[in-house]
This record gives sequence, C-alpha cells and structure tokens, in this order.
Amino acid sequence: MMYNYLKFEKRDRIGILTLDRPKALNALNEEVFKELTCFLEGEDVNNIRVLIITGEGKAFIAGADIKAMQEYSPQNAYDFSETGKRVFDLIANLEIPVIAAINGFALGGGLELALACDIRVASEKARLGLPEVNLGLIPGFNGTQRLPRLVGAGNAMYLMMLGEGITAQEAYNLGVVQKLSEPDQVLEDTIKLAEKIADKSPNALRLVKEMVRNGLEMCSKDAGKMESKEFGRLFKEDQKEREEGVNAFLEKRQPNW
Repeated sequence: MMYNYLKFEKRDRIGILTLDRPKALNALNEEVFKELTCFLEGEDVNNIRVLIITGEGKAFIAGADIKAMQEYSPQNAYDFSETGKRVFDLIANLEIPVIAAINGFALGGGLELALACDIRVASEKARLGLPEVNLGLIPGFNGTQRLPRLVGAGNAMYLMMLGEGITAQEAYNLGVVQKLSEPDQVLEDTIKLAEKIADKSPNALRLVKEMVRNGLEMCSKDAGKMESKEFGRLFKEDQKEREEGVNAFLEKRQPNW
C-alpha cells in the first residue's frame, strides 16, 4: 500500500516504520491514524521479527495536530481520543517486539505512542514530555494510564501536572527510556538492539510480551498463576522452539528458530 505519511523499510528480519510529516514535526492527525491502522493490520508486520517506529527529521512525534483539533466538538474530541487509543493498542498488542527509536521531540501523543511500544531508545538530545495541561487538556491516548504503570504514580503525576519536557537523560533515569544513543546513531543503535532480540525464540518473545502486558492488569497472585501455566505449556511435545533452544544450549551452538 502507498502511504502519504508513513514509510516502511524491511531489513532482513527487522521492519522500520517511519512517520513522515517532517514539516509538521510528524504530528498525529486522523489521516496518520488511518494509515497506521492499515499498516498495523496489514501483511508487512507478519513477515518481520521486530518492528522499529521512528520519525522523519528532527522530531519523533511532536504531539497531536493541535491546529486540526481547534474546532473539535466534545464528540469529535472523544472520537479522536478513542481512535488514538485503538491505534496505540494495536501497537501494544502486536505479537512481535516493538521498539521506539526516539530521534527528537516526543511530546504529548508522540510520547504516548512511544509508551505503547515495548522498549524505547532515545537520542541524548531528545526531549520528552506530556505538556497537555499547558493547553487546558489532558493526555488523550492512554498516557494517564501507561505512564504511571511504567514509572509509578508519583513520577507520572509530576510529569503530567508540571507539563514540562524532560531531557533524555532524565527520562532514562526515570525508566521511561531504556537506552540512550548519540543523536546520529539512534536508528542504527536501535537496529542493532532489534537484531539481538530477533535472534531469540519468537514464541518466547511473544509470551514474555503477553505475560507482562496481561499481568499488569491482574493481581499479582493471578498473574503468577498465569506465568506458571504458560511456562508449563512450553514443555509440551510440540513445542519445537523450546526443544531447539534447550538442545542448542546443551550442544553449545546457536539455536535455529
């Protein structure tokens, strides 16, 4: 499919999805959400092991398109919020690992999209934040829910109530970002990380993601039972990847997934 605001490149087992509205700092609008939906529900994601999401130019995503939102009615705003949540849930619920390569500004909806990814790599010069309170708004794409689950309620409220951007180093210290890179190396460092992850068992990666995502919505006791159940399933006779992984370890060779 041809896109107006997205670019997709496949490098062996790694897919790189780039938001391509550099003049608007890759701001999110309804058309971008439509294209993201088409991509995330399409065939391209079925042929890769890891997906990287990044932005074109000096921004990752500078937020939602405020100008387009200026004339929204309450119903328009609600629908836009629900659309964004659905798209970001598609990202969060992909069976493959998703890594955000934050090459610049990740503000508002841009940070919310990054929070929907599994791992975040950021340029040392990136700036991140949820500044919606400065506009008399709140995060609308599940940012009020994903951020506290990642960094704790106190840190999340501090960032959202202050509404100021933080440096990449501060984001790393809080646990929002997992890895920092030189500004001109963000994508290449992210690709290297993705390649390391792609070397692991696809089934095990899927289950790790499923256990973490589902477990966050459950009490600890039930989440622990879920983990034990899935751990046990891996010892069924038809679990080829588990057999290959164990055999490769014992034979001191690389597994062939």
